[in-house]
Amino acid sequence: MKFIAKLFPEITIKSRPVRRRQIQRLQSNLQILLKRIDSAIKVSAFWDKVEVSIPGQNDALCEQIVDVMERVPGIQQFLEVKEYPLVDFDDTFQLTRAAYAERLRGKTFKVRVKRTGQHTFTSVEMERYIGGGLREHTEAAGVDVRNPQVWVDLEIRDETLFVVTAIHQGQGGYPLGTQEDVLSLISGGFDSVVSSYMTMRRGSKTHFLFFNLGGHAHEIGVKQVALYLWQRYGASARVKFVTVPFEEVVGEILQSVHHSHMGVILKRMMMRAADKVADRMELNAIVTGESVAQVSSQTLPNLRLIDESCNHLVLRPLVTMDKPDIIDITRRIGAFEFASAMPEYCGVISDKPTTHARRERVEAEESNFDFEVLERALEQAEVISIDDIVENRNIHGDIEAMTRVEAHQTLIDIRPPRDQERKPLNMPGCDVRVIPFYKLETEFSQLSAEREYLLYCDKGVMSQMHAQHLHERGHENVKVYRPATH
Repeated sequence: MKFIAKLFPEITIKSRPVRRRQIQRLQSNLQILLKRIDSAIKVSAFWDKVEVSIPGQNDALCEQIVDVMERVPGIQQFLEVKEYPLVDFDDTFQLTRAAYAERLRGKTFKVRVKRTGQHTFTSVEMERYIGGGLREHTEAAGVDVRNPQVWVDLEIRDETLFVVTAIHQGQGGYPLGTQEDVLSLISGGFDSVVSSYMTMRRGSKTHFLFFNLGGHAHEIGVKQVALYLWQRYGASARVKFVTVPFEEVVGEILQSVHHSHMGVILKRMMMRAADKVADRMELNAIVTGESVAQVSSQTLPNLRLIDESCNHLVLRPLVTMDKPDIIDITRRIGAFEFASAMPEYCGVISDKPTTHARRERVEAEESNFDFEVLERALEQAEVISIDDIVENRNIHGDIEAMTRVEAHQTLIDIRPPRDQERKPLNMPGCDVRVIPFYKLETEFSQLSAEREYLLYCDKGVMSQMHAQHLHERGHENVKVYRPATH
């Protein structure tokens, strides 16, 4: 079985050295991710594509490969193909009919042949032969050269025939690591989630910077969504997650700054802190999820003043996007449940905010601010590798992990609904409840205090974090469920 990955079109117009480097990086990224699935998977790079090969036919393995390749930046689309020696027209027709007969039932089609090498026939001649055979010897509705319901795709390279059995869309963009690293300010809401995803898709290893304004619960949620983004779209490279405690900074702003300028001053303090963090990490750019005029601090005059507080390039991938479009992207990338459950803390300190701040007034307001508070926050910053989140002492705690569910215990599946539907828990005899993580805090207090509850998620990260948080809220009857692996 083989998969042929077609390159993102912008890669193909690069100079030869740049194109070669980008193809090699795409190959390397795929190798890193696919070797985690099966060491027998082979990834080969060519001038115009990357091929992924597995020995034999393994449907379960193919599904896993498709899932990975759909999420790897740099791939425009990829073909799922079966490989055969090229014999003659009739043999090619028989192989094509075997692959497409069921899909053509009652539908119109068109045959498409792409050919590389020297042959005694043309692509059109083969298309006509195969098309005529399929029309006569399948239950297809007929040929439609303008708007077919099914494309019958074949590729011929020298003496090898590839019958395309499926075409999958990729992420597009550039291979991760082909652009410079960036530092993304992430609050866990729709905007910062999508802006982080977009820089990952564009080829930049994206490190995360979180300003904690809302306590431990907020930190849990943001780490959760950052880990999700990395696992889904950036796991071929290790990145950092940086937490800066900002409650004291907010408190100083509340005491020292006029309410009309609190929002702008807060953003300037964040950019100053991000500037320092980016310097320490030797990064060239800072990424934010701001969009023009979406909120008061994001008018052009205010954004200009915010940017003046830092020395790094500020990237705003969403700068002209509408909110509904941003939300649609979170649905497409599987992050909607995370973002929709995230409280927005930045807006709580603004009262009749200015939309046209002036430099003189901003500087006068900041002259009352004790910048030692900001320095203390930076000194307390915590830096961890994104894949070490579950081992972080702040969330690991002493929560007991159980490998089985006892009679006096209830298992709570806290996974997102999509994961619950795709892979439902099948545990006969166990009391199982389904409470997605974003409803857990509100619904847990309604459960009986007489029982013990085991939280479950696929990788054990969300369950560990949420159990720790519930413990801190006084719920001692919470543990995590971690099935024994064999």
